[in-house]
Amino acid sequence: MTASAPLMSLVWTDHVTGRRGFLVVDRLVRGVASGGLRMRPGCTLDEVAALARGMSMKEALHYDPRSRYVPLGGAKGGIDCDPRDPAAYGLLVRYLRAMRPYIERVWTTGEDLGLTQDLVDRAAAEAGLVSSVQAVYPLLEDEAAARRRLADAFAIEVDGIGLDELAGGCGVAESLLTALDRAGVPYGGTRVAVQGFGTMGGATARFLARAGLTVVAVADVRGTVARPAGLDVEALLAARDAHGTVDRRALRPGDRELPRDAWLSVEAEVLVPAAVSYAIGPAEQERVGARWIVEAANMPVLPEAETALAARGVTVLPDVVVNSGTNAWWWWTLFGDIGAAADEAFGHVRRSMRALVGQVLDRAEADGTTPRAAAHALVADRLPVIAERFGWYR
Repeated sequence: MTASAPLMSLVWTDHVTGRRGFLVVDRLVRGVASGGLRMRPGCTLDEVAALARGMSMKEALHYDPRSRYVPLGGAKGGIDCDPRDPAAYGLLVRYLRAMRPYIERVWTTGEDLGLTQDLVDRAAAEAGLVSSVQAVYPLLEDEAAARRRLADAFAIEVDGIGLDELAGGCGVAESLLTALDRAGVPYGGTRVAVQGFGTMGGATARFLARAGLTVVAVADVRGTVARPAGLDVEALLAARDAHGTVDRRALRPGDRELPRDAWLSVEAEVLVPAAVSYAIGPAEQERVGARWIVEAANMPVLPEAETALAARGVTVLPDVVVNSGTNAWWWWTLFGDIGAAADEAFGHVRRSMRALVGQVLDRAEADGTTPRAAAHALVADRLPVIAERFGWYR
C-alpha cells in the first residue's frame, strides 16, 4: 500500500506547558475516522501520521459487507509528554478540550500507549465531551442500546482484568497461534519473550500462557524479568501498576532481573514487542534469535530491520493485522455484531483473527512476499470496494 498524504494534520501547542499535541486524520468513511490517543515523551507528527495510516489499514482489513460494523477511516492522536509527569493529566484534559470539535463530529478515540481507557474517559468528561467515541453515534441504528452494550462490556472483568484490556491480547495471541498451527509447531515448548506488560502485553502473555506456551521473559521500564523454565504470568499481572511496571517484590526465587533490552536476546522462539514504537532497528535485529516477531505494539520493527530479519528467516507478523482486535472489538460490540459477554467476545475475536491471519499468510505465500506486504496488498484490494460503497473522502 503506497502512502499518501493524510486528509488532515493538526499541531496543537499547550498554552500552559508549551508541550505539543497532534491529530492526524488519514481518511474518513461515512464522515468518521477511528484511532487511539497516545502519550509519550518525544511523540512527533510524523509518528502520529504513520499510526493514522495504519489505522486506515486495520479498519479496511476487517471489512465484511455482512457485518453491522462498517469499517471507519483511520486517525490518530498523540501528545509529547511522559504520562508519569505530574502535569500529564491536566495536559490531557486541555488537549481533549482543544480537540473537542473533532471528537464530537469526526474522530473516535480511546486508550493507546501511555494512557488507559479509564483515564481517557475521565479526562474526556472533564473536557465536556459525552464520550471519546461520540462521533460514531449518528451511524448507529439504536444509539441508546449500543451505548448500554458497550458500557456493559467495559464493566466485565475476567480473573481480575477488564474485558476491554483482554480483547486485544486475545487477538494478538490468536494471530501467533494461527501461525504456529500452520507451521506445525506445538504450543508446548514454544518460548515467548514479551516487551511491555501493560494492557496489550499483559493480556497477550496471559492468553499465550493459558494456551500452553512458556513465557520466559517480560520487560518493563525497570528491566527484564526472566526465567528459562517459565514465569508465573498471573503473579506478575497481579503485581503490575497502572503503567504495567511489575513490583519486584512479587518475583519468585529463580526469577532473574536483567537489563531492559535483554528481552531481545533471551532464548525464545517468539518475541512480542508490546510497548513502544521503533523498538527493533538495524542494530537490535542482530540480537534476535527468535523465529517469529509478533507486533503487539504499533510500528515496533523498523523497515530496514524487517528486511534484514526476513533475510534471516525471521517472520514478522505485522501490527496492522495482529493488534487490530482491540479496535474491531469496540465496533463489533457497539454496532451489535456481538453482545457484551466475555465468551462471545473472545469467540468472535478468535474466529475473525484466525480468518484474517490465514488470508494474510496465504497471500504472502502466493505472492512470495512478507506478511506485511501481503496485508498491504489486501488493503489495496479492499479500500476501493469500501470507497465504491460509501464514497471517497479526499
